[in-house]
Amino acid sequence: MSTTEEMRARALVLADNFRAISGRVNTVAQAASQQVRLVAVSKYKPASDILALYNETGHRHFGENYVQELMEKAPELPKEIHWHFIGQLQSNKCRQLAKRIPNLWAVESLDSIKKATELEKGRASLLESSPEAEKLRVYVQVNTSGEEQKSGCQPEEARDICQHIINNCPTLVLQGMMTIGSIARSKDAENENEDFINLKRVRDSVSAEFGIELELSMGMTNDFEQAIQLGSTNVRVGTAIFGGRPPKEQVAVGAS
Repeated sequence: MSTTEEMRARALVLADNFRAISGRVNTVAQAASQQVRLVAVSKYKPASDILALYNETGHRHFGENYVQELMEKAPELPKEIHWHFIGQLQSNKCRQLAKRIPNLWAVESLDSIKKATELEKGRASLLESSPEAEKLRVYVQVNTSGEEQKSGCQPEEARDICQHIINNCPTLVLQGMMTIGSIARSKDAENENEDFINLKRVRDSVSAEFGIELELSMGMTNDFEQAIQLGSTNVRVGTAIFGGRPPKEQVAVGAS
């Protein structure tokens, strides 16, 4: 099989995977009477995969976990793509992330006032030089499972972070709240996911206090259907669309 044929075959596989997941998302969303955004998580996948899925389906929302990987991919790909940063966020990377990627649609892993301030500085700098750029949407990530290895603020800290964004970050838009459910709860299909219920509880409290509607970003490949049933309007699916994570030595960032 020629390289061109291989690329075409890969594009068709990706498109089929995406349509299958999108169909499942839409079925649950319709039953729940809500709109749901599907973010195709493309970490460790080459830019050629993202471009193929973009061209085959017209999908626009893609998620990345690593700042450097996103900064390398974004310039290679259409500016119409809406990037979501969903990985662990370091304070010293916030300013450049917000400044250097005009089509960064959202940062979903904001978990401190300090990081919000740094994102604000970066986006303000971008908007000063490029007034046509959009404000940056942010989700406050909450550690609802209590697992030490998980990123995210504590539930009781979310309110103050949200207040800081609303009062002190004019180039940021508080879009919602995000969580990553524990593996054990994500695999338990018989009981409602307590991590998702906890995030909804925190979101409802903050929304009521500040009088704003906030989204819930929760649910991945193994648990997005239950997440939608519990109110998620933004789900992040990678493996079911792009396939498994490649061995470390085979990780490719560029289109080659």
